[in-house]
Amino acid sequence: MPSPKALLERFGLRPKRSFGQNFLADAHLAARIAELAAPHRDVEVLELGAGLGSLTAQLLPRVARVVAVERDRDLIAPLQELFAVALGAGQLELLEADAKAVDFEAVFRGPSRRRVIAGNLPYQLTGPLLERAVAAGRGIRRAVFLVQKEVADRLAAQPRSPDYGALTVFAQAQFEVERAFLVRRGAFYPQPNVDSAVVVFEPRARSLSEETPVFRQVVKAAFAGRRKTLRNAWSPLGERGVLEEVARAVGVDLDARGETLSVAQFADFARALAERRGGAGC
Repeated sequence: MPSPKALLERFGLRPKRSFGQNFLADAHLAARIAELAAPHRDVEVLELGAGLGSLTAQLLPRVARVVAVERDRDLIAPLQELFAVALGAGQLELLEADAKAVDFEAVFRGPSRRRVIAGNLPYQLTGPLLERAVAAGRGIRRAVFLVQKEVADRLAAQPRSPDYGALTVFAQAQFEVERAFLVRRGAFYPQPNVDSAVVVFEPRARSLSEETPVFRQVVKAAFAGRRKTLRNAWSPLGERGVLEEVARAVGVDLDARGETLSVAQFADFARALAERRGGAGC
């Protein structure tokens, strides 16, 4: 597989800063990501952001089927040329689309145990695409993403650490999250200003909490002001007496800060608050 720089020159293209394009140029690292995404041959992979196909090329020998999404129409023709054989055989499907708008459920054909989502996520799209993956929850076997290191650190953080926040809680409520390995900035073309890391999402056998309005309110409020105690951060969510009653019931200290609570504690508090409100759900 030619390097991204060589491919761009071959097709008369340049990286688009507006799309946040930093193409993975290290085939060995692409192979490591593909190995994580494809633990067994029978899986089908939805690849978010095919780019110039560095990960696509490593996935195809390992999986039954790849659906590669790419929103940059200038990259579609190169991808069609590079993967003409796989496209002709039906092993690869290429979608010119914005990954944020793709119906994940409609893309997959097989049962959830065969479904994998993977991709090198541009920084400006990382949040929305992670939200889509979290929403997919137990409908997939796993998700493997290459993201900026700071995002990976937040996703895999533990309570009481500076990286622990709302993103952590939302992701870990549905998934076991592992930061698999670091990818230095020199592995990309063009080279970004920061390092990246690969994160692996494994759906929990039973989610700690569904992402309901109450759960989102509880988590977002807890981290809206990190210096605030939960008593103050959650004050807009209900009367003081109600919040104290719910906190006592689930063993949460309202004088603590949000960063000290485990994901399970957030889930328990949100569930109890919803029940106290009259079944609003959690």
